[in-house]
Amino acid sequence: MDYFEEKTFERIDTSIHPFQKGEYVNCLFKDCNFSDANLSEFKFIECSFLSCNLSMVKLIKTMLQDIKFTDCKMLGLHFEDCNDFRRSFSFHNCQLNFSSFYKIKCKSTIFRNCQVHEVDFSECDLTGALFDNCDLLDAVFDHSILEKTDFLTSFNFSINPETNRIKKAKFALSGLPGLLFKYDIIVENI
Repeated sequence: MDYFEEKTFERIDTSIHPFQKGEYVNCLFKDCNFSDANLSEFKFIECSFLSCNLSMVKLIKTMLQDIKFTDCKMLGLHFEDCNDFRRSFSFHNCQLNFSSFYKIKCKSTIFRNCQVHEVDFSECDLTGALFDNCDLLDAVFDHSILEKTDFLTSFNFSINPETNRIKKAKFALSGLPGLLFKYDIIVENI
């Protein structure tokens, strides 16, 4: 496996040229199109992805360690397929719609200004995570650990307190309907 350190990769398009399998350490990927690429068994350590399209990328046994995604389109990714050794990432201004974090540990993960429509967080451990100004429309939280998770500025979420662990999670008063949806009651701001 090839090794790359502190390199910048710009405007790579894997639909035109295959991307070289390897270990990438402290690299920057800028304006790249990885859509539908097979990045299985690649290793990314302390890398940043800026303005990249990673939609429908295959991540089987891919190492994502200390990765920052900014302004990326990331539709339909299955993060549960990744190598779970020291898996950690953050998302800033990203579209994560239709992705899945099923049954993985995402402790202290940052989601900032992200669109998170129909994302599956079932049985995910999001202890201490931050959802800052995120649109969580139809995101699924089922038997998830949301203890100390911050939802203060996020919206459009539906979280059942009876089927999720939410001790010390933070919600704004405006988010109350997202916690009471299952009771089919109307909460109005008068």
